[in-house]
Amino acid sequence: MSTPIDLGRPVSGNVIDLILDDHRRFEALMRDLRDSTSDRDGVRKALAALHVAHAEAEEKHVYPQLRRKDAITEHEAEHGEEEHAEGHEAMLKVLELKGTDTQAFDDAVEELATALNHHLTEEELTILNPAREEISEEVLVRLGEAFLTERNSQLDADCGDIDNIRRIVAAAEREGLLDDDDEDSED
Repeated sequence: MSTPIDLGRPVSGNVIDLILDDHRRFEALMRDLRDSTSDRDGVRKALAALHVAHAEAEEKHVYPQLRRKDAITEHEAEHGEEEHAEGHEAMLKVLELKGTDTQAFDDAVEELATALNHHLTEEELTILNPAREEISEEVLVRLGEAFLTERNSQLDADCGDIDNIRRIVAAAEREGLLDDDDEDSED
């Protein structure tokens, strides 16, 4: 499920700048996803790929390194992972809809936008700001290389494939990363 939409393939840089570049890509893709005249199917596939690649790279390389360097707490890292899982779950709902010109699609996009915007804001405030203050430029550049290697490898492996996202969401549910309070209150 590769996409003709350019997701960028940087090869080096400070991890904070690289993460922020992806955050701006998320925002642009969300604008396109809300635009009824855009190729919404292509946009949702590109957004899914970037979301998974970005989250996997952060969870495998960025969050653990920032925890080891005491720039963020275990709770902040776990919260970031929970928000990634919520984003994957919302993304899956968008991908599973057949049409892109329905109220159900618009509702799913709104739910995704809410989850994604919340995460971007919170991550920039509670994870990236401490990293700016606590981590040396040398380490941020090394971390940037690890982040990009994982991110680009994930994109090459078609990480945005709907079946892969289903597996990721199922694993997050098993690990308790997804809050099921909404389901409990309906029972």
